[in-house]
Parts: sequence; C-alpha cells; structure tokens
Amino acid sequence: MKNPLSKHGPSVLVAAVVLSMTAVAGAQTAVEQSSDWKAANEAVGQFKRGHADLLKWEAANGAEAPKHAAASTGFPVPSLEVATRLAWRPHLELQKVLPRLGEANVDRIVQGRWQEVDARHQRRIEGVDEVFEVAAEARRAWLRAVAAKQSVRLQSASLEAAEAATELGRRMVKVGNWSAYQQSRVELGLASERRALQQATVAARLAERTLLHTLQLNGVHERLALPDTLPDLPKRTLSPAELNTELAEIQAQLPRVGQWKAEANFGQALASRDATLSVARGLRDDVMAQRNLIVDESVLQYNGMLKSVWELLTEMQARAQSQRETIDAVRDYWLADTDLMWVLQGGEPTAFVSPGGAAGGEAAAAGH
Repeated sequence: MKNPLSKHGPSVLVAAVVLSMTAVAGAQTAVEQSSDWKAANEAVGQFKRGHADLLKWEAANGAEAPKHAAASTGFPVPSLEVATRLAWRPHLELQKVLPRLGEANVDRIVQGRWQEVDARHQRRIEGVDEVFEVAAEARRAWLRAVAAKQSVRLQSASLEAAEAATELGRRMVKVGNWSAYQQSRVELGLASERRALQQATVAARLAERTLLHTLQLNGVHERLALPDTLPDLPKRTLSPAELNTELAEIQAQLPRVGQWKAEANFGQALASRDATLSVARGLRDDVMAQRNLIVDESVLQYNGMLKSVWELLTEMQARAQSQRETIDAVRDYWLADTDLMWVLQGGEPTAFVSPGGAAGGEAAAAGH
C-alpha cells in the first residue's frame, strides 16, 4: 500500500536523539544550567541549516532496516495472484476444472476480476465452486499474513525510536538534569513498545503459518518471503447497480433457496465492503494527513527548540498507532472485497468483516 507517513519516519527522531545525546555527553555544564530538553535540543545548532541538515543525516543513515526486523527470506509469495495459483496446485481435482474454465477466466480469477467470469459456468462446469472457494481462502490468508508483517516492520521502527529516546533520558539522569521519576515513565514506554513488538511478531508468525497451511506448503517450506505492504486501495470499485447485475446472473443459476441466500449474503457483503472501504480511506486520506501535519510541525518546533525530543516521540507514537489502524483497515477492505466476489459466484460465507474488528478477518474466517 502507499505509505501514508513516508515523509519523516522514526529515523528523524533517532537522528534528533543522537544529536541530543552528543550535546548531553559533551556539554554537561550547559545542561545543568538550562532547562532539560532545551539544552539537549541545542545539539541541532551544530548544523548550520538546522532541520535541513538533520534530514540530510536521516537520508544518509536511514537506509538501514530496523535492527529488530526479521530478514525477508523464504519461499516467495509476492502477490495475491501467486498465492491463488499456489493454492490450486495441490488440489488434484481442480487440475481438470481449471482447463475447462479456460486460461482467460483463470487469469481473471487470480487478478481479482471475478465478476468478469460468466456465472453460467456454475452450472456448466462441475467443481467450479471449489475453484472460487480455494481462491478466496488463499486471498484471505495472504492478506492477513502481509498485514501482520507490515505491522511488525512498523513496530520495529517505533521501538528503535523509543530506545533512542530512552537512552537520551538515561544520559540526562546521569548529568543530574532529569529525575528518576521522569525516566521511569520513559522506561515504561520502552517496555510497552517491546511488548508490542513481541505480540506483533507472534501474530505475524501465526499468520504466516496459516498461509503455509492454506497453500499446503507446510512441511515443505519453513518461511515465506512476502511483500512489505498490502496492495493499495482501489481508485474505483463496482457500483451497487453493476453488482446487482452480477447478482441477478448468479441467482439465475441457483435453485430458489439458493437465490434467497445469495441475495441475503450479497446485502451483507456489500455493506461490509462499503463500510471497510470508507474507514480505510478515511484513515489513509484524512487521519494520516493530519498526523503527518502534526509530526512535521513537531519536527520544526523541535528544531527551533520549542518542543522536547520526548514530545516529538509522543507525536510519532500517536502517528504510528494511526498507521497500524490504517494497515488493519486496508486489510479489512480487501477481506470484505474477497467475500463480496465470492458471494457473486455463489459462495456462502457465514460471517462478514466488520470495520475495526478485533483482527479484521477472524470474524470472516469463522465461517470458512
């Protein structure tokens, strides 16, 4: 997905903290005679162009991945298309069905253009429903695994910034310009960041193992190489009128009871897709825009010695939390979109994704 906070990441804070630690270590007397954070912030003054040079420092030092991030090695599953094809492979009965669908239809399915597959194939080709069901399961597992990995990367960067700020606080305590009480609050924040990274890492590993199992690669591969980000939100989605046309086509292939179920499932799936898309766009376009503005202004205020490094850390942590919510919301949209596509091919999920759900997809998974 498009990174909504790419302008100034945690490396800006790390750079600021490194410079502040230099000031604390080299000018203890100055620290003791002035306010806590202001003296530390004066380190930025050694750069003639202030914030511009700080960003130059970031560019030179920000290329390294966070030290807590796991190396992306393993069997490559770089896209939803690859995941779908891999999921079909171990189902021997589908190897007879896919050729009957034709290469063009198979391509439409792996590319997520399910509405372009003629609904009459549901009656004409035995086993086509399983083609879609396996594809839907693979898409869900891949989306959850990639979202979980993306969250780990974000949390790793957040922890790195917290570690740097905590180290600055420890040095401030050593020169007598910070109390143990003040430092204890920073230490608690660091402990919280570490715990969050542990939780995110465990969740990512579980999601990866689920994907391995879904693709029936467990026992063959230990790890998967997944992309760093989810697909971006679509610029356009099918309108309710277009989708209703697709619904009518699939209903024509079903018995009366199946028609009622399809209509009921369609209403829930469409509501879920629209709600998750609205939430995801709101977070990406509105909330993250405001968070970026606040952090950008905080960096400038820090550079002007109007804000402390810990205040800057607080704003960056708030922005990181908003990005975590954005990742979850984008994942939820794609999960809801998958359910809607499946319903329009006769699928019957028993639960749907709700915006802001516990793990965004467990509810949907319960019905599959």
